[in-house]
Amino acid sequence: MNRAEFEAVLGKAVAERECKLVELSFNDDDNVFEITIDRESSPVELADCEYVHRAILAAFDRNVEDYSLTVSSAGLSPEEADEILKTIKE
Repeated sequence: MNRAEFEAVLGKAVAERECKLVELSFNDDDNVFEITIDRESSPVELADCEYVHRAILAAFDRNVEDYSLTVSSAGLSPEEADEILKTIKE
């Protein structure tokens, strides 16, 4: 996966939600991306994380690129976000 293209898509999606990128962690060995976003004017909502996640999924086919992606807010750990998503799905 082209890292510059990934960061461009990420930056655009984060800006469209009026958020800022706090951290981008990338594990080259496993193609694992962990993204943390925040917003100064109001709390980051689940919809913000979903928007960024879906923008990246739309730009990079997971079946071709073989990557894992987690988007969370600065206030939630990825584990906490996963737990909230499980509860919503139930």
